[in-house]
Amino acid sequence: MNFELNEIQKQIQQTFKEFVDRKVKPRAAEIDEKKEFPRDLFNEVGELGFYGMRYPENVGGTGLDITSYCLAVMELARGSLSLAASCTMQSLMGTYFLYRFGDKEIKEKYFAEALKGKKIGGICMTEPNAGSDLLGVKTIAKVTDDGFILNGQKTWITSAPVANFFTVLAKTDNHEQLSIFFVPANLKGVIVGKTIEKLGVCGSLTSEVGFVDVKLPKNYLLGQIGGGTKYLMEILAEIRIMTAALAIGVATAAYNDAVEYAKTRVQFGKPIGTFQAVSMKLADMAVQLETAKHYVFYTSWLSENNLPRKKESMMAKLYASECANSICDQATRVFASYGFAMEYPVQRYFRDARFTLIGGGTSEILKINIGRELGL
Repeated sequence: MNFELNEIQKQIQQTFKEFVDRKVKPRAAEIDEKKEFPRDLFNEVGELGFYGMRYPENVGGTGLDITSYCLAVMELARGSLSLAASCTMQSLMGTYFLYRFGDKEIKEKYFAEALKGKKIGGICMTEPNAGSDLLGVKTIAKVTDDGFILNGQKTWITSAPVANFFTVLAKTDNHEQLSIFFVPANLKGVIVGKTIEKLGVCGSLTSEVGFVDVKLPKNYLLGQIGGGTKYLMEILAEIRIMTAALAIGVATAAYNDAVEYAKTRVQFGKPIGTFQAVSMKLADMAVQLETAKHYVFYTSWLSENNLPRKKESMMAKLYASECANSICDQATRVFASYGFAMEYPVQRYFRDARFTLIGGGTSEILKINIGRELGL
């Protein structure tokens, strides 16, 4: 395998780097403090083609490889994890099942617009009593002569307050396995609850979503009844690789700021970076960051070559997210008292990094599953 970037990948990386440095980083603190969805930046990310990177050209995408996608994700997360979280939701989980199973109406009216960033999608999986245990989902779609009637409660739904449509995991009254349904947000009976106040990624809005006797036509079933879990498993590796890329992005921001601060902060007559205690800390951070980055590129290479990657994607997500939290913690220590001050962005990185521990499976769940993959 060769981890050297090709010219297209370098161009993607540079394009998103310049966009982040010019447009995102100057707004990152404001996005966090105001806790508002940055719709204008979200739209500009769409203009860069991000939402269609993983889809073929014949449906409006650009058909790029997962390494290019991860490079773009890393850059967005380096600028603002709030923006990056919303954008990655749109680019993968929020639109994938429309691409796979949507009919002409759904693809033309919603999917095509979502690739441009003009419509926003979310996926409704988690429930108050069903997080990692998806088989515990209680949301029910009752089968009728002309379609379905959906009832249930979902929580922790990314982008719900600004979403135009959802894909919803539910059980049907005649099948124990999960099915996936397309649900426009403006249908009668769709209730978006108040925004959940979070520790970090405050500009990526999250809320509960309720469904009360929501009538769905037959074509709003995406795929086959009972096929939802299987369909979700087909993209779970990519979700985990993407989450690892998000973690690397926020860790990179923290590491870069810590290095710069260590070079300019003077104590006892010289920069603190010259002191062994600080330089060793930065060296540890650099090793963690580069190792995580290379493992993400390895898993993206596996994905591009259609090689087994279930265990590897879990390892990448586990390692990258834990490293990101360690790096952001160490960065606050390099800043010392200023790492506790809201005027420096390092405190935001520290808070935002916690998000990466949850998406794609908690560290504890991943460790259990990796153990099973090892035959334990």
